[in-house]
Amino acid sequence: MADAMRDRSPEPPRQERWDRRLETPLAVASVVFLAGYALRVLGHSSLPQAWLDLCLAVTLASWAVFVVDYAVRLRLSGLGPLRFLRTHLLDTVVVILPLLRPVRMVNIYNQIQRRHDEPQLGIYARVMVYSGLTVSLLGFAGALTVYRFERDAPGASILTFGDAVWWACATLATVGYGDVAPVTPIGRVTAAGLMACGLALLGAVTGSFSSWLIQAFTREDEKGEGTGDGKRPPGDSPGAS
Repeated sequence: MADAMRDRSPEPPRQERWDRRLETPLAVASVVFLAGYALRVLGHSSLPQAWLDLCLAVTLASWAVFVVDYAVRLRLSGLGPLRFLRTHLLDTVVVILPLLRPVRMVNIYNQIQRRHDEPQLGIYARVMVYSGLTVSLLGFAGALTVYRFERDAPGASILTFGDAVWWACATLATVGYGDVAPVTPIGRVTAAGLMACGLALLGAVTGSFSSWLIQAFTREDEKGEGTGDGKRPPGDSPGAS
């Protein structure tokens, strides 16, 4: 996936304008998708069927927004479908599972890592805050999915949404207490994805903070060398005690 991101060709201006224009609508569509899915899962036994059908319609409509965005971006890129798929893997994953839209955080982090100018605390702070919010969102989405398929499964230990939330927290933190665990195939696939995403996003937080510190200290050293007189202070020479 990293190689595909490095090989990605520069986006044409029209695509850049489209991406900027659709950033907020897609974020709203992601929230609406999650809200509709959550109401349908959590209200399966309390909401009237008409409301459940409305939640399904809202969820599918939100999904359609991502499909249209993907099709337009494919058209504006000027690339063939296979090359676009290879160079936009994260976007393709988001179309299949809109709940994973926060994983696009990897793209932002990759852009920051390519910067060679002075460290900007604001950018790194946004990465860390966004990653934290993303982990929370993915945990909630994972808990919903696991609860949806585990609650009626034979031999399941995740019987309530509270159990699912506790399991999601333990999974994202890679603690793995083992008191509750999914038994269905979909539940286990969700667990694997949640562990991978959790590690990646938490790594983005620690990596961003570490990169900023290293760049900040390096820049301070360069400033010190530029303003110094070139003489070593006593005790700094090799072999000095």
